[in-house]
Amino acid sequence: MQIRAALAEDLPELAGLLGYLFEQEPEMTVDSQAQLRGLEMILNQPEIGELFVADSGDAILGMVNLLYTVSTSLGARVAILEDVIVAPDGRGRGIGSQLIQEALRSAEVRGCKRVTLVTDPDNVRAQRLYESFGFERSAMVGFRKMLGRR
Repeated sequence: MQIRAALAEDLPELAGLLGYLFEQEPEMTVDSQAQLRGLEMILNQPEIGELFVADSGDAILGMVNLLYTVSTSLGARVAILEDVIVAPDGRGRGIGSQLIQEALRSAEVRGCKRVTLVTDPDNVRAQRLYESFGFERSAMVGFRKMLGRR
């Protein structure tokens, strides 16, 4: 298993992986064209973020992405860890851990002072995984407002 930066030719497989993830999340919608657009934006604009994949040699079995921003609280660059997903046939093999480890390494190399993430409240398995990497629960409550929809 190789953890590496995503390539343009990986994007259709990554959109498929996002389909698995978004089917599990009630607030998300599976729309492969929208997912491809988002992945292309990240891949083509490295200042926005990075995509990492778990490549078995035969297939992409997992992915994670980092999105970059600035924290005025810290006065520093920070990252948001997004879309940690492992294909059903790759689960239970430590692939998610390898992806998170690579994302954290990359964030640190790029000078990020914090990495944040969100997870569904009932996704205890993912929460345990994140806690094993030193993530701590935040007292902050997430809100969102969708723009540009009719």
